[in-house]
Amino acid sequence: MTIKQLSIFIENKGGTLIRVLDTLSKGGIQIIASTIADTKDYGIYRVLCDKPTQAFIMLREAGINVQLADVIALSIDDIPGRAAEAVETISDAGVSILYMYSFLWKGKGTLVMRTDPMERVKEIITIKKLTFLTEIDFE
Repeated sequence: MTIKQLSIFIENKGGTLIRVLDTLSKGGIQIIASTIADTKDYGIYRVLCDKPTQAFIMLREAGINVQLADVIALSIDDIPGRAAEAVETISDAGVSILYMYSFLWKGKGTLVMRTDPMERVKEIITIKKLTFLTEIDFE
């Protein structure tokens, strides 16, 4: 029910993002979606890719600070209001959404989120019959 996401810590200076992208490219890793959240000194580059475990190992071997995290990826109809409905369903169940980003995948909206508690959101997905993506969907 969860997928693996890379969280890569990069300094806010020239060349650091290129180094990450170059490493992934040389390893044949396909980036599916990504987002950067930055502060004054560093950024967190969150990446969904086709081979997250392989990408994690490659980045670590290159000396890049990376973590592998479980996130939820909900598939929703690409219709105005569907994201709001999904977020409301999760929030009404007492689940906090720590962060979220979205993208289109195969004609559907995809909401990627890190939640607390993770186990509760899994229950809600099952009870409410929400559609979720797995790593197989990104191969």
